[in-house]
Amino acid sequence: MDEKNDRGARILILAAGLAGMSGVMAAAASSHGGESRNLAALAAICLAHGPVLLALGLLGRGKLLQIAGLILAGGTLVFAADLGVREWMGQGLFPGAAPLGGGVMILGWLTIAVAGAWGLKQSN
Repeated sequence: MDEKNDRGARILILAAGLAGMSGVMAAAASSHGGESRNLAALAAICLAHGPVLLALGLLGRGKLLQIAGLILAGGTLVFAADLGVREWMGQGLFPGAAPLGGGVMILGWLTIAVAGAWGLKQSN
């Protein structure tokens, strides 16, 4: 693996660790601090995407999967940050941050699907 790919993998592993940590913290805060729709959503998003980012960082083969992971990480960061800021500061990160982050996460998942389809095509 070249240095550039190694850096991308390390970024994905870092993002996975931060997402997992944030998800557990948000789940605990939601459980102990009362019902919070923002914290529950933050926990769900982070705990769903953290393992995917870890898998892509450790096992993702090819540039397209790495790009997909970085897109997914960026969308997760924006979406989760908006929910956290909204919960603890009473306002969003910036107008439209949650839909933007959600759209970027969708794009990341779509890119993963394209990488899979491309891999199927290449193996035929």
